Amino acid sequence: MPKVAIIGDRDSIMGFAALGVQTLETRSPEETRRLLRAASTDDLAVVFITEQAAEAVPDTLAALRLQRLPAILPIPSIAGRTGLGMTDVRETVRKAVGVDLFALDEPSGRDKE
Repeated sequence: MPKVAIIGDRDSIMGFAALGVQTLETRSPEETRRLLRAASTDDLAVVFITEQAAEAVPDTLAALRLQRLPAILPIPSIAGRTGLGMTDVRETVRKAVGVDLFALDEPSGRDKE
């Protein structure tokens, strides 16, 4: 059965252990790179990573995203959002559909008549 893991700081990831998610604590970009590489060779289907941890290793994430699995998804940490997760989703949808669907919800700047 495919597994799910989460990479990030201790405070942000420990609650996921109760859900059966494998928690992988990281304290440095080097450790994050090592954990991501290990996750790509394990039988993991999805790896959640806190936005802060993901922002520290953009080169490693870009290389691993070329692989089919695992899917690597940035999520906010307890420190708050950086916007990376939403940016990634937006770019993925734009590449798949050819249009930025999220831009359709943004105000155009024109006054309503």
